Amino acid sequence: MMARKQATEALAVSNGSPKKRSSADNDNHDVKRPRLQESTDKARWRLSSEGGRHTWHYLEDDEATKEWPQSYADKYFLGMPLDLPELPKATNPLDAVRNGLTFFEKLQLPEGHWGCEYGGPMFLLPGVVIARYVTKNPVPWYYATEIKNYLFARANPVDGGWGLHIEGESTMLGTTLNYTTLRLVGVEADHPVMVKARATMHKMGGAIYAPHWAKFWLTVLGIMKWEIVNPVPPELWLLPDWVPIAPWRWWIHMRQVFLPMSYLWSKKWQAEETDLIRELRNELFVEDWNKIDWAENRNTIHPNDNYHPKTAFLNTVNWLLVNIWNPVFRTKYLVDKAEAWASELIDMEDENTDYSDLAPVNAAMNTVCCYVRDGPGAYSVRRHVERLDEVLWVNAEGMLCNGTNGVQCWDTAFAIQAIMDAGLTEDPRWRPMLIKSLEFLEDQQIRENVKDQDKCYRHPRKGAWAFSNKDQGYAVSDCVSEALKSVIILQKTPGFPTLIDDQRIFDAVDTMLTYQNPSGACSSYETPRAGQWMEVLNAAEVFGNIMVEYEYPECTTAVLTTLSLFKKHWPNHRTAEIDNFITRAVKWIKSNQKPHGGWYGNWGICFTYATMFALESLASVGETYKNSKYAKKGCDFLIAKQREDGGWSESYKACETGKYVEHPTGSQVVMTAWALIGLIKAKYPDIEPIKKGIKLIMDRQQPNGEWLQEAIEGVFNKSCMISYPNYKFSFPLKALGLFATRYPDEKVV
Repeated sequence: MMARKQATEALAVSNGSPKKRSSADNDNHDVKRPRLQESTDKARWRLSSEGGRHTWHYLEDDEATKEWPQSYADKYFLGMPLDLPELPKATNPLDAVRNGLTFFEKLQLPEGHWGCEYGGPMFLLPGVVIARYVTKNPVPWYYATEIKNYLFARANPVDGGWGLHIEGESTMLGTTLNYTTLRLVGVEADHPVMVKARATMHKMGGAIYAPHWAKFWLTVLGIMKWEIVNPVPPELWLLPDWVPIAPWRWWIHMRQVFLPMSYLWSKKWQAEETDLIRELRNELFVEDWNKIDWAENRNTIHPNDNYHPKTAFLNTVNWLLVNIWNPVFRTKYLVDKAEAWASELIDMEDENTDYSDLAPVNAAMNTVCCYVRDGPGAYSVRRHVERLDEVLWVNAEGMLCNGTNGVQCWDTAFAIQAIMDAGLTEDPRWRPMLIKSLEFLEDQQIRENVKDQDKCYRHPRKGAWAFSNKDQGYAVSDCVSEALKSVIILQKTPGFPTLIDDQRIFDAVDTMLTYQNPSGACSSYETPRAGQWMEVLNAAEVFGNIMVEYEYPECTTAVLTTLSLFKKHWPNHRTAEIDNFITRAVKWIKSNQKPHGGWYGNWGICFTYATMFALESLASVGETYKNSKYAKKGCDFLIAKQREDGGWSESYKACETGKYVEHPTGSQVVMTAWALIGLIKAKYPDIEPIKKGIKLIMDRQQPNGEWLQEAIEGVFNKSCMISYPNYKFSFPLKALGLFATRYPDEKVV
């Protein structure tokens, strides 16, 4: 529609080339903070999802709002009333599935996928706002207003600070960066929220106690001096590939953050000094800013942030870099060469993702790098700023930053599987929804490897799917697996079109096979390139297991279940290799089982999540409670954790501690569904505890078919939690559907 096109162009986020803007436009633009309002009119927000790219638009023109009406999905995401009628009360699990699908169907976006916020971490939004501020691309007033509202809503109700994630205690990382963000978007220092947060920050010692990533961003802003940032030398990128600590061996997220960080550290670049920056120098510190010994506080960090303290080895390396390498051996020739290579690697990352980049952290940093190198009017800067909008999300509380540019492919795959497990793929009622989903996955399959794959150290990806969309383009082993599994399910169901031919399916399988490690396990983005010993170089402090790729039960089980399904339909494709892969994967999954019977989850909370996948994968090769001691032990672990009300409840603290911890709010629908799926797949013989769990899920279902959001569901790097709001639909639907197909005659209510 014309109104939608005009709105999209007005925000400069069209799918083609960005709006033309001369260099002079930016050169003459003062760094101004936006005008803040109490709130925006939620009825004016619209989500565009064209091509699987999510951008939120605020329509200030009345006519535009009429031309582009809000959808159910828009209203749902914004927390607005949907005014849906009550559905007939479910009297059995399959009725509950149909009611849930009736609601969930309304949230399907026009391209065939499901969107949602992917928030939780509280250090992402500051990077986007700071990048826009230092590159003189002011945040629009409606963004600024809702950013303010979100951060106000997520301030700790007791001390006013912000944590590493939305359910965590206040940290210096969260508090310093989000306080600064609020000031950048226009909140005054004397606002009560700011006064309370500042008091907590000062009580914790002031900003000098912030961890490395916060010190980096505050230094780029000019609030700190570069002496407080531990060395991030781009010369490491010049190390030969055979060197054990060469950055190409690091985990993809770590090296893609280190890359632009090292470039800016080397340049010692800082933003233009403004009145606001000078004010923040007075607000963030306990000491007189002019008297702070910056170099002496490089390793000053508050205990709340020090999840992974720097090792003695790393402290020694940093001392040598500061006192020996920098003054003696760091020649201009080396610096120029290192910066040039880092710059080229940044360009390859930008080109291979059309400037969306791996995730918001490196996307924001790459934006600043391009501004420093190319100038304010450069295409690279303008395109970066446009694509940063794709990680922003508006919900009932305000505007947040997602962990990636979405969860499109991942959530769509699980939605399809939930319908399959309920035995409803051939029901004509749901076929239009499923065909749209299949069309989306067909469109989002990655057809080629990245340009200069070996040069920029990327893993093969031909035939794969990303977590979010093909623009971002980073294949992940379990994302490929779950998407391919869903495609096979639908294309082998009578009446569905074959949109992805055999060769494209073989391409996906061939890429999946590249993820297995010598142990038999699978990792996430690529096979490990160094061992866990590399954690001695972990400088991030707030995360664990961040330096290299690891082996994950969730990834291993996902590939295993998909290959088991694939074999049934294409038994002659790489038969020996697939059989060997499955045998080794099963062996590793068994070896990874904890003494208590569960498996530790790295991407969901926690033992409940991974144990579900492990039991499902064992079932896919015929190992269940009756004939497998591993499946039996896993089931017994889950049963031992069932609560009196029939549900399961696990806290994010389990991810941090490695021990099962009950959630203080009680049973959670999502975790109850995870446990039930594992038990049903493993054919647990006692139906009564399963019925109790199913009843809890049915009782929690709302009259319109939905389930309400409860505690946070996801995790990464052990310490940071992240939200998967669509899990409260896909997994309860799957659990209910499995029960209905396995026990069709059982009464629950």
